[in-house]
Amino acid sequence: MNIYEKLGIRKVINGNATLTRLGGSIMPPEVVEAMVEASRAFVDIVELQKRVGEEIAKLTHNEAAYVSCGAAAALTLSTAACITGLDSIKREKLPHLDETMKSEVIIHKHGRVGYDFAIRQVGVKLVEIGDENGTTPEELKAAINEKTAAIFYFANPGREWRWLSYEKGIEIAKKHGVPLIVDCAAQLPAPDNLWRFTQMGADLAMFSGGKGLNGPQSSGLTVGRKDLIEAMAFNGPPNPFIGRGMKVGKEEMVGLLAAVKRYVNLDHDKLMQSYEDGVVYFAEEFADVKGIEVRRSFPSEAGQPMPRTEIIFDEDRLGITRNQILQQLKDGEPSIDIAGSGQNGVLINGQTLMPGEEEIIAQRLKEILTDGN
Repeated sequence: MNIYEKLGIRKVINGNATLTRLGGSIMPPEVVEAMVEASRAFVDIVELQKRVGEEIAKLTHNEAAYVSCGAAAALTLSTAACITGLDSIKREKLPHLDETMKSEVIIHKHGRVGYDFAIRQVGVKLVEIGDENGTTPEELKAAINEKTAAIFYFANPGREWRWLSYEKGIEIAKKHGVPLIVDCAAQLPAPDNLWRFTQMGADLAMFSGGKGLNGPQSSGLTVGRKDLIEAMAFNGPPNPFIGRGMKVGKEEMVGLLAAVKRYVNLDHDKLMQSYEDGVVYFAEEFADVKGIEVRRSFPSEAGQPMPRTEIIFDEDRLGITRNQILQQLKDGEPSIDIAGSGQNGVLINGQTLMPGEEEIIAQRLKEILTDGN
């Protein structure tokens, strides 16, 4: 009996995405082994954070790197870093900003996500620019003033046409001496995003450790300017200030380093082909099933350059609704979690499937559709 069975928890086949509610991703053996090894000794956490950051910076072609307890913590700590630098008096005041401290962060109105609460919890005010038709350079310039702490972008290629381009935003930010930070939490693949934004001129870029990197779910990675990385560490644990509750353990630090090493050395063409093969598999499996259409969906919901399988159901012909299918997948054995698409479709994401699970999903779908008729 495994640990989940002992706890009375059902395991889930995740054909949806690297969602936090489903545990992110599955860590490969080398990551797990690194974490186990790290757990067997006491070390100086501050020194370990520094050394792990140096190694990850080399692997990702960046000046510096910092491991946080998730990408949301990176949003908080990077905001704090832009406000306090290495000023201990300012650090002690957060999140209660006074007139001597920068207190505004600029963000595209149509680039906002719920996770920007992690920025707001530092005490700053979000200043929105642009509208549904786009953003002009003049709008960004007009929003910058002596209170501006940073400019944040939340990367998602599917929405970026409404925003000022990264290149133009970076140009304006540098001219005014304001840090520009890109939240790329779910933007792996493509692997070169680990250095693309910073080499473009962004001051920091951050990623989830437990999504595309297949690292510890409770880890995040920030890469970029050394002085800002140092200021993040200054505000972070084990220091008893705004980042104290964002503790990251020695196991997560070492585990994320192992995950980054693995990721940058993966055969990414082969990995993408495996996702393409999954689309072909489902198309062939349901080619002769009436009332079903299988399509290739590209890119992913987060704008990642990878294919997913979209299956469209003719509810009248099949005698069962899409939502009923999703519920039966969830309630069945094993439990299967996939995303809905439009009114009558579902999406199956190969990024989170383990070997053999595509076959299980196809078989369960066939059983459900047979019962529905």
